[in-house]
Amino acid sequence: MKRNADPCTARGCKWRKYGRYVRVPIVISNSYSSAERNIIIKGLLTFHKSTCVRFYWRRWWHRSYLYIFSGTGCWSYLGRQGGGQRVSLRRNGCLYQSTVQHEVLHALGFHHEQVRSDRDRYVNILSQNIQSGKESNFRKVGTNNLGTPYDFNSVMHYSKYAFSKNGQPTIVAKSNPNLNFGQASAMSANDIARVNRLYGCRV
Repeated sequence: MKRNADPCTARGCKWRKYGRYVRVPIVISNSYSSAERNIIIKGLLTFHKSTCVRFYWRRWWHRSYLYIFSGTGCWSYLGRQGGGQRVSLRRNGCLYQSTVQHEVLHALGFHHEQVRSDRDRYVNILSQNIQSGKESNFRKVGTNNLGTPYDFNSVMHYSKYAFSKNGQPTIVAKSNPNLNFGQASAMSANDIARVNRLYGCRV
């Protein structure tokens, strides 16, 4: 298998599709201000514009849904887990369109770009510079690449200095050691293509 969709997506952790659309129920915590909720909603609506994924308010009969709350940092589980699945978007530091997209892509089944199965062709991981306990963020995964190229502009790509313990790079591009990446402000064309291919969208 080749790209950053997790292999579990072939075994049932994809969100269900009804007709043309993938429908993902959501709940947004009341701890956010109206302005903060609007940032989250705007991030979610970007999927409506370019994919067949649709987010809508959870009703009592929806067993699987995303519960977006202000937790300890920015994080999400991978793929549909069942039940009220938490997506943490901390009020201080996580409320950006790119971060909303990043965490939602995890929930849809996508890994970080730098762990995809073919990453060794494109980047060097400098393990000696990685903070202790953070090594798992760089561990290569047998991903389904969905026929898309490695993308330094992906909203799922870590920065060059991610989890550095000494100010030195942890990820270096093989094509250009001076290349900077990991600062995408929105999903790339490849990010969008992967969602559409994984979920069979016709947009």
